[in-house]
Amino acid sequence: MWKLSWKASPDGMNVLFIVVDDLRPVLGCYGDKLVKSPNIDQLASHSIVFNNAYAQQAVCAPSRVSFLTGRRPDTTRLYDFYSYWRVHAGNYSTMPQYFKENGYVTLSVGKVFHPGVSSNYSDDYPYSWSIPPFHPSTEKYENDKTCRGKDGKLYANLVCPVDVTEMPGGTLPDIQSTEEAIRLLNVMKTNKQKFFLAVGYHKPHIPLRYPQEFLKLYPLENITLAPDPWVPEKLPSVAYNPWMDIRQRDDVEALNVSFPYGPLPDDFQRQIRQSYYAAVSYLDMQVGLLLNALDDVGLSNSTIVVFTADHGWSLGEHGEWAKYSNFDVATRVPLMFYVPGMTASSVSQGERVFPYIDPFSHILGLVPQGRSEKVVELVSLFSTLAELAGLQVPPVCPETSFHVALCTEGASIVRYFNASEEKVEEEKGGCDDTYRCFNEEPVAFSQYPRPADTPQWNSDKPKLKDIRIMGYSMRTIDYRYTVWVQFNPNNFSANFEDVHAGELYMVETDPNQDYNIYNNTSHGCFLKKILGFLKH
Repeated sequence: MWKLSWKASPDGMNVLFIVVDDLRPVLGCYGDKLVKSPNIDQLASHSIVFNNAYAQQAVCAPSRVSFLTGRRPDTTRLYDFYSYWRVHAGNYSTMPQYFKENGYVTLSVGKVFHPGVSSNYSDDYPYSWSIPPFHPSTEKYENDKTCRGKDGKLYANLVCPVDVTEMPGGTLPDIQSTEEAIRLLNVMKTNKQKFFLAVGYHKPHIPLRYPQEFLKLYPLENITLAPDPWVPEKLPSVAYNPWMDIRQRDDVEALNVSFPYGPLPDDFQRQIRQSYYAAVSYLDMQVGLLLNALDDVGLSNSTIVVFTADHGWSLGEHGEWAKYSNFDVATRVPLMFYVPGMTASSVSQGERVFPYIDPFSHILGLVPQGRSEKVVELVSLFSTLAELAGLQVPPVCPETSFHVALCTEGASIVRYFNASEEKVEEEKGGCDDTYRCFNEEPVAFSQYPRPADTPQWNSDKPKLKDIRIMGYSMRTIDYRYTVWVQFNPNNFSANFEDVHAGELYMVETDPNQDYNIYNNTSHGCFLKKILGFLKH
């Protein structure tokens, strides 16, 4: 596939780290036939694209703190939004901090850390960043009444296409973030300093507020419902998330749907899906402008570009919306790496790698340069980027690492970069033949807390003190296995002797995870595997 002729250049590569809020892989480069995402697809055409990448917890703050520190939620002890890991868990170094300590100028634009107490009200500045992080001035209007209803009045809706000229400041947060990131690229070019620039985009996070012209890319008659818009018969009630955050939007509230299972009316489901897609195309335009600017300043040849998201978002699958679950739709994310000279051959000075593509007129069918089916986790980002940039890869964390400032719980995935097509070796572990489970296969672990066995008003986002059950989930290429066990928030302990419910889905026969076969399968081997993992 690629010849590994590449060596980390002596002066090190720059890093452009793009992280998107709530973006599931509805992108052309992931095989989605409906979406218009030409700029992200163009990035993919020069990148290695991971088809099976998973977040460690499907909610913003815990996921971001996890991948930015390279530690799992049980080590950051952040399952909600209300604690700062350096105080509450351990003084862990972050990925940008490590780059900063290795001579990089580190810059944060938009939503990188989750703002608020979980990043010390400062996005972890000055530890992680060389200068104070930039937040768009119009971010504060995100949840205001800026959506014009049919009656001409303004509402705080979920579905919210807008006329940008009517918005406060005449702009939107992601537009401002792109402009600031481009300004910083120009500054870095002039200063000739190597940089780690993180750019965090808000959309497609709710509200689905985006320039209204993107709607015309997605005529409503082309929008289908989810393939499985019903609550699965054998879904344990503890696994269900009741999508409280969208119920609180004016347009959803007006529909008066029953708690907790709904469902939303079909025509409104289509509108949500339409607006999610439109918001993705709006995001694609921002990414396109940003990458085009990387070309403009002549840095495409010396900058690693990473593109990912903090977690996915359900679009009606299993009768669910939003994130807050252990299903693939909530935990699976896009993940791609562009590494000049490695995933793409070096270009001569002045040659463009990322010319901007207008999503309204594109007809290109771009395919990823390379694709890996390996199951990988966002917690591996820290060690992977360190290795790609030629820095020393932080050591693997010891069994308990609360006292260790620099270590990671996710191994670098650079080893998969040019071995993406080989077959997973069939190795026989100590399992019956029906279900292969052996230590060598890559596994992704995710988890989600719940306050009770049945859906409550706070099931989506329980505060630490209210957590009673933790759902530990293990995804391999073949299956997803989840156990919901008793959890004590006072000492952060999970009791695997007290299993409240379980889920097992076989990927090949049940790709959408609708048929839970936990109760008619012997799964001692899976439980052993999850326990073995948690002990380490």
